[in-house]
Amino acid sequence: MSSSPLPGLRAADSPPTFLPGPAERPLGDLPLTVLVGVTGVGKSTALAALREADPALKVLPDRREVTDAVMILPLSGGPVSDREERFRLTALYRQTHPGGMAQALGSLLADTGHWGEQPVFDGLRGEDEVRYAAAHFPRWRFVALGAPDAVRVRRLLGRGDHFDQIRTEGAEDLRAALEGLKGSAEVFTAAELDDLAALVKEGHRPEDILAKTKIVLSERRNYDPAAAEAALRTLPPERALILDTVQLSPEQVGAAVRAWTGGKA
Repeated sequence: MSSSPLPGLRAADSPPTFLPGPAERPLGDLPLTVLVGVTGVGKSTALAALREADPALKVLPDRREVTDAVMILPLSGGPVSDREERFRLTALYRQTHPGGMAQALGSLLADTGHWGEQPVFDGLRGEDEVRYAAAHFPRWRFVALGAPDAVRVRRLLGRGDHFDQIRTEGAEDLRAALEGLKGSAEVFTAAELDDLAALVKEGHRPEDILAKTKIVLSERRNYDPAAAEAALRTLPPERALILDTVQLSPEQVGAAVRAWTGGKA
């Protein structure tokens, strides 16, 4: 990446100079607080709670923005909205950058006059990114947020994000279509698939249920949340906080993170 469209961030080898400016620091050297988790675990809700508690909090451009700027645009030449195509392109990026998003983020220079010295980033996913970040950026600390996959599908249905686009077919027989999705049997029990199919009784369209379930399964194939959490559990407690967003409310998640960081995130 020769330049970055991200405000206050740029690649170290980008114009106007290869040398950092007086206020620029590599993000890899700053004490970032990094949210870890896949789509629908509650990162955005937790982040909103943190911002409400601390209006001065500096939050870096999110994973989606960094992915577009660093990974997808150089490969595609333009914007990509379909989630599975984005997963394919980011997988291509990881073939030459095994640290994935952690490697991409850590390579950027940040204007600390804009972002401060202790920004927050949302977020990392999967074992490879977590292990790379923990090994290469010792000042980073991690907050892992988790929720069961069936809960994640429900949350995706409820949030109405235009970004959650994916091609689907076969929603006419929803229960059979859900069972036929790649990896479905390894992630969901038969009872969970029954419950997902029954979401039509709550007013959700079959094609939406199928699409959100497909997103969850696609993400699981690329970023195993259980493996990421296991990797974080090997770190000292001052570097990793693991929270269940089903057991805790967004306010409780925000309070737990602020207590853990000493009120500096």
